[in-house]
Amino acid sequence: MAGCEVNRVSVNLAERSYEILVTTGSLVCPDEWMPWSTAQMSRVSSVLLVTDSNLETTHARTIQSYFERNQMDVHCVAMQPGEPTKSLESAQYLYDQLAQIAADRRTLVCAVGGGVIGDLAGFVAATYLRGLPFYQVPTTLLAQVDSSVGGKVAVNHARGKNLIGCFYQPVGVLIDTDVLQSLPDREYRCGLAEVVKYGVILDAQFFEFMEDKVDSIKARDAAVLRTLITRCCELKALVVEQDEREQGGQRAVLNFGHTFAHAFENLGNYQLLHGEAVAVGMICASRLAVLLGRVEKKFTDRLFTLLNRLNLPTRLTQITNHDGKGLAEGETRAESHLIFDPEQVVQSMRYDKKAISGTPQFVLPSSLGKVELVQQVDADLVRRSLIESSLD
Repeated sequence: MAGCEVNRVSVNLAERSYEILVTTGSLVCPDEWMPWSTAQMSRVSSVLLVTDSNLETTHARTIQSYFERNQMDVHCVAMQPGEPTKSLESAQYLYDQLAQIAADRRTLVCAVGGGVIGDLAGFVAATYLRGLPFYQVPTTLLAQVDSSVGGKVAVNHARGKNLIGCFYQPVGVLIDTDVLQSLPDREYRCGLAEVVKYGVILDAQFFEFMEDKVDSIKARDAAVLRTLITRCCELKALVVEQDEREQGGQRAVLNFGHTFAHAFENLGNYQLLHGEAVAVGMICASRLAVLLGRVEKKFTDRLFTLLNRLNLPTRLTQITNHDGKGLAEGETRAESHLIFDPEQVVQSMRYDKKAISGTPQFVLPSSLGKVELVQQVDADLVRRSLIESSLD
């Protein structure tokens, strides 16, 4: 298609392999980029299109029209945006919708939205009739670089995030960087936290690229965005290919900052934005690595500087108010104390899905571009890292 730039990333998992298309402008004409041939379309009996109410009349309508032009019977369901939608109650609602349209194993579940929609729709696809084909059209930066790739699908439990889920790969992912131009600033910044994570854990040169391109990243330059998203997808694909079901330890590196972040989100009743929690979680993990003698303080300082330049939070008091709810756009906090008692955070970590017998594990840096999974970390050091991350 003239005028539409595209990068292709393959996720090679034998019979579960699929392609990620990273494009600029593909949703203007999805007919040329959606992955089904006429023969493949003939094997799709119906489509359940899952989106949120913010996208129902925009990007979701574009994809719905594409299926309808191809004589597909499409049922569109718009969920409420936000992390509370990632629940068993929402999954039950979608099961009811599938039953209502008499879905069979040729029914395609297509997610158009951010990480919440992709995780929820993927979980439903994985579990209804023991598995329906599932396609992702992620519309937030965080979903494009992280949650739409790799096959982790889940809903939340009162005890912790993503505790109810499975590994279930999509049949494909279509990414259009143009959708990011209208993304609210706060949502866009949240995605940048996951982008920074990839540089810290796997690619020092990629981290340096971000340092050099801060202005272009903040301006949402299309070419730079396509480079960022493509590299993130390449790095995640490499990890997933080595350890699809997180059995060998390689995939655990993707959880850098997340042991802290998931505890923050759970204690805040999922009112915090995931990317903001990850940004602060990475600082906490880096400070913990310093306390353990794994890296020097200058490592944390460098990470701190990049996050600040990207307008991401670096301490808990920048992302929460007194009742644990997320700050509104532009709102600031002058106080320099933890909203959550360090002991609460440590206790919440016991329910992290990567914990072993109630003992949390931490992904910690040893140098820029390299991290390791560390077990049996002294809880007092974890508390110190939390306290230090509230005072800068």
